[in-house]
Amino acid sequence: MKIKCVEPIAVSLPMVKPIKRSKGEVRTADNVLVRVEADGVVGWGEAGSAPTMTGELLGSMTAAVRYLAPFLEGLPLEDIAHASAHMEHNLYGNHGAKAAIEMALHDALGKTLGKPVYELLGGKCRERIPALRLIASGDTATDVAEAARLKAEGYVAYKIKLSSTNWRLEAERTRCICEALGTGLLISADVNQGWTADQAIEYVRAVADTSLDFFEQPVRGDDLAGMARVAAASRIEISCDEGVHRIEDLRRHHAARAAHGASLKTVKLGGLKPLYDAALLCHELGMKVNLACKIAESGIATAAVLHLAAAIPSLEWGVSLTSPYLAEDVLVRPLVFADGHALVPSGPGLGIDVDEARVRRFSVER
Repeated sequence: MKIKCVEPIAVSLPMVKPIKRSKGEVRTADNVLVRVEADGVVGWGEAGSAPTMTGELLGSMTAAVRYLAPFLEGLPLEDIAHASAHMEHNLYGNHGAKAAIEMALHDALGKTLGKPVYELLGGKCRERIPALRLIASGDTATDVAEAARLKAEGYVAYKIKLSSTNWRLEAERTRCICEALGTGLLISADVNQGWTADQAIEYVRAVADTSLDFFEQPVRGDDLAGMARVAAASRIEISCDEGVHRIEDLRRHHAARAAHGASLKTVKLGGLKPLYDAALLCHELGMKVNLACKIAESGIATAAVLHLAAAIPSLEWGVSLTSPYLAEDVLVRPLVFADGHALVPSGPGLGIDVDEARVRRFSVER
């Protein structure tokens, strides 16, 4: 089984509504899709552009995939580790582009072998995956109404996106949302590196008596000392995200007592297998795990993360899935969500069929 063709396709996918973050709004999903052909089988991968997380833009990811393609074409499909080593040897960094290729290789290999991707990783530990829903309008009344609606629909996990402008206003907004959701659910907040350690400490103290379970990346990803200060001052558990780009970063956060757990993304770690290995290390260290797609990836990356969620040993903080925020996806059949959970696709590879006509309709020149 040989890798015949590796093709990048840049797409811009419409979203249902903008998602507010500490660094502005996300209005379209600008992602690179990777289409791999191998012995008559087509595999798909995806990565979202992440300029403030990985330094990758849509154009740079597309260029990186094109650059790597000749090094991969002709290699054996069944040895994904060898293909990944080739990518590392020939191009530094560019983890998002590499992750999209590695994801497509897993999809193609699974289809060739007639096995779902979770079996290629480590087997299935769970069937249903708690899906975190974003609460991210930035307006308290709107967000409280959204929280009540989602709770009525049966969702069991939530992530409040915070603004970096005023921790006092965000603490009050958090309190109102937590009161609307009540207890017995998983509730998190994320400011995407937006605050200083002092601001983050004021925030966690202000919301200490709420039902908030964990607070993600309160300070810059490279500020390990600041993370440790916040963690030491907080009743609420602290998660690292932008501070994790390789497996060694998890060890650093654990040793410094800078995080109780981590949000793991394929675009940061470079693929499904590196993320799986990172989740194993978290389990070994007693760190909690959240898996996440980049805002906003399609059903391709969402399916891949669901396979990871099925395979890893522990998943205390749920999965942030972002394809539900798209006005239109690229899958022939949508992924299944029921009672606040996503179901893991069970077919070979990623267990999805991609609508190639729709992919071409949303493609953009890069």
